[in-house]
Amino acid sequence: MPPTIRAMLEEQEVASLHPRAALSRDTRGRDREDPEDDMRPAYQRDRDRVLHSKSFRRLMGKTQVFLAPRGDHYRNRLTHTLEVAQVGRSIARALRLNEMLVEAMVMGHDLGHTPFGHAGERVLNQVMPHGFHHVQQSVRVVEVLEKEGEGLNLTVEVRDGILRHSKGRGNVLMAGGGVKALTLEAEIVRLADIVAYVNHDLDDAVRGGLLREEEVPRAIASVLGDRHSVRLHTLIGDVIRSSDIDGGGHIAMSGEVHGALLALREFLYARVYENPVVQDEFKKAQRILEDLHRWCLEDGERLRARFGVAPRPGEDLPRAVADFVSGMTDRFAMETWEKVFVPRPWAIV
Repeated sequence: MPPTIRAMLEEQEVASLHPRAALSRDTRGRDREDPEDDMRPAYQRDRDRVLHSKSFRRLMGKTQVFLAPRGDHYRNRLTHTLEVAQVGRSIARALRLNEMLVEAMVMGHDLGHTPFGHAGERVLNQVMPHGFHHVQQSVRVVEVLEKEGEGLNLTVEVRDGILRHSKGRGNVLMAGGGVKALTLEAEIVRLADIVAYVNHDLDDAVRGGLLREEEVPRAIASVLGDRHSVRLHTLIGDVIRSSDIDGGGHIAMSGEVHGALLALREFLYARVYENPVVQDEFKKAQRILEDLHRWCLEDGERLRARFGVAPRPGEDLPRAVADFVSGMTDRFAMETWEKVFVPRPWAIV
């Protein structure tokens, strides 16, 4: 019997990838038994499952930095995800690591993000009994919520990459102490995320009139470059050159470029993310989520009748409300708030 397409693709991985790459045939598997596909290796199936999920499509309607922008060229969570995938695959290909695994991780990494970006996340973190973080919610989406509660049954490696991607304002590199990712591909995703967002958020901030390109401090621009494409080329190339995976090392950056990257992130926090103009709009958005969260918790039966939302077996109403609210797009959140809280004119027939 001739080998399947999947088997041929798996053999191509063995022949072409680095010895430290995560091979599809060697996956640690899935939580539930799932017959092999005759055409697609495990990580390709995972990528496709995320790509065809409802949560992935909703990323198009979720804020990256600018709330419900009127212009057609501002990033949203979906375009952010695609840019992270481009950066991640560029690094993985050069290092002969598993591009498909990187892409599968990237496609799922922000599925749990709230509407209105990190401002919305802060609201749910304050009101949820045990807090809220989009990383844990992204894992919950793929494990529990998608496919009408069946979950996507992704491989262990892809879920680990989703879990490990977030940094906040913390450490970017995974060398040294602390929890380690299962794969080098997950380390790539962690770096690709920040490389993508500092560049496209700066681009959007310039487009939105919050700052000018020339205002980026010279200490940063002299290292990374003074144009979007140049910065990406510098950062991606530095990761490729600095990662000594032949010698057993982690995905890395040079000290100079890593320092400039962190400095650019801090510059964006000061001038963009914490800009009073941006924050004033997000305070309005946060009030919308606070109102919706409170309304949903007030009456579980009303919530079930109005929106079909109810706790899963063994879970409570606050958990169901967090899932419902965090899954909203910006537009749906604003429209729902209006339907719930804004009086409608009385129609006289």
